[in-house]
Amino acid sequence: MKRCISILSLLLAFVASSSFANPIAFGPYVQNMTDDQATVCWTTYKTSVDISSEKGTETKRLYDQHEITFSRLEADTEYHYDVLKDGTDFGKGSFRTFKEGIAPFKFVVYGDTRSDHNIHRKIVELSEKEDPRLVINSGDLVSSGTNIHDWEKFFEINREFMKTRPYYPVLGNHEKNADYYFDFFSLPGNERYYEFYVGDVLFLMLDSEGSRFTMPEYAQNTDKFWGNYWTPYFIKQKEWVQEMLTRHRDAGYIFVFFHSPIISIKETRVEDAKIRRKFWGDIFEKNNVSAVISGHDHHYHRYEADGVPMITSGGGGAGLYDGDPKFAPGESILYKKVNHFITVDVGLKEATLKAIDVEGNEIETFSIPRRKTDYKPSAK
Repeated sequence: MKRCISILSLLLAFVASSSFANPIAFGPYVQNMTDDQATVCWTTYKTSVDISSEKGTETKRLYDQHEITFSRLEADTEYHYDVLKDGTDFGKGSFRTFKEGIAPFKFVVYGDTRSDHNIHRKIVELSEKEDPRLVINSGDLVSSGTNIHDWEKFFEINREFMKTRPYYPVLGNHEKNADYYFDFFSLPGNERYYEFYVGDVLFLMLDSEGSRFTMPEYAQNTDKFWGNYWTPYFIKQKEWVQEMLTRHRDAGYIFVFFHSPIISIKETRVEDAKIRRKFWGDIFEKNNVSAVISGHDHHYHRYEADGVPMITSGGGGAGLYDGDPKFAPGESILYKKVNHFITVDVGLKEATLKAIDVEGNEIETFSIPRRKTDYKPSAK
């Protein structure tokens, strides 16, 4: 079933006088989807400013952000939208709402897309061929969240991909708590950490960075800083995580995402990871979480911590890092220094995770069983 949505743009006067061929700078793109609701965002040009020095002139553009949420939609239905309605294709896109109830679906995961735009573009192209229902980025979407040029490149690369499926990121250290991140994405909850659902699958999107990267550099490297790192913000977040895990204890699968891993095999990050692991404790194990996926370390690393499958997936475009499994004895399973992404096929009885390199070659495939709950899904 296909349905059409037309949006009367409030910017037609601006569009008519704009010197840009395409009045839309970023998007349109899909956010925050359910089986009966979806949000469409787009960004328009506002003006531009030049700044000059003896080294040359730099032009920065200013933007206006727009979004509209459609509700009372039908499940598993394809909708077409047009945010300009000006006779061009610039504002057109489509999406298919999630299925109602429990049903198989696929999503893709990658992260640290920030610096090598050619690799990022290849990852997006390969992911598109998998035809996922949603996309998750494990953080560090751009090199600097405060630099508008980095966001311009990010949305250029993702323009077609994000028109048709929701994109869910988590905050990385390179986002730097920038306003751009919160302006450009329309996410559930407080947007820093949030949850969403597809059928009976719970996705917990967490913030491993907090205010750490807004502090002066000298404060980040002191024992006093680490002693105060677990501020009330993180305690509150952990309490919220436990509340979500308790409330949704009958979920068929629970996937947790945050940027910095709790086990690192990059030598200079081993100790930091131990601090994060100590803070989170056994919360994932005792709540039978299906898998935890992080980024930050630019390689592929699968390991198991306290009986919970975990993956570090930071191969989306940033320079690759060496790793040594000796830093996770008895827990490290597979390490590859490779650009990659992950597909997750969620089934009625198990979820199959496949890691794929930037050339389209399979790195590995493994499965995670459906969580044992009182609920029995129908075999449809």
